[in-house]
Amino acid sequence: MTRFWVCVAGAGFFLAFLVFHSRFCASRLPLPLHFAFKISWRPEEALYRLDVDWPKYSEYFTGATFCVAVDSLNGLVYVAQRGDNIPKVLVFTEDGYFLRAWNYTVDTPHGIFAASTPREQSVWITDVGSDFMILWLHGENGTGPAKFSVPHSVTVDSDGRVWVADRGNKRIQVFDKDTGEWLGAWNNCFSEEGPSAVRFTPDGKHLIVAQLNLSRLLLTAAPPVGSIGDCSVISTIQLADQVSPHLLDVSGKTGAIYVAEIGAKQVQKYVPVKSYSSSFGS
Repeated sequence: MTRFWVCVAGAGFFLAFLVFHSRFCASRLPLPLHFAFKISWRPEEALYRLDVDWPKYSEYFTGATFCVAVDSLNGLVYVAQRGDNIPKVLVFTEDGYFLRAWNYTVDTPHGIFAASTPREQSVWITDVGSDFMILWLHGENGTGPAKFSVPHSVTVDSDGRVWVADRGNKRIQVFDKDTGEWLGAWNNCFSEEGPSAVRFTPDGKHLIVAQLNLSRLLLTAAPPVGSIGDCSVISTIQLADQVSPHLLDVSGKTGAIYVAEIGAKQVQKYVPVKSYSSSFGS
């Protein structure tokens, strides 16, 4: 304890000396000296919290939960899981209540996307265990621009830019939605682990990126129109070890993040501490 107070007194004396010196002696120096101090006692503010009540009953997860999709229009959450003799698609409400399950036409789900309209509900599933037809293809295997290594997730922003999680190359590549033109790439945020999933917050100002082997989510700032720039991480959500977030989706109404964790064989929900618009600023 004595040593602690000695250190405090020494720091106080040093600061007082700097103030005295700059007040009475600065004009005599040939070059000005500037000192900057930033002292912060506040920890990083958490922007999301785990909703421990979602789902109401986790016993419905009986396989490896590979993907999740949010139908914000109808307030539904679709979860696809792999395994033998189990329901392949589970349907919950956004509040966590189980509604129904599917076990037909789906073999080995890998990705899922909800695209409902006011007139009909629509759910698209990538089934890697079934035959499929390629409707649109861009790029090839490789490391250069517009080439991929394990492209794992894709999303489109309101400005018509397509964001692809190029997991094997540890980057996100960006393309024009209509022309397919390569617009740029982010790789400075992914030196440790490539992105496995990418989605936008409802206001379009931020991206949520999953890193599977690090069991981590990144909140990054979306660049303005006409510029891709570099990746800028605003906040992180560190999940439990080895839960392995594979794919995720974001509610268009509440901004809640639903994370499909293949390691933990579950889907977890993270909700903004405040409303998503006020949490990250305007």
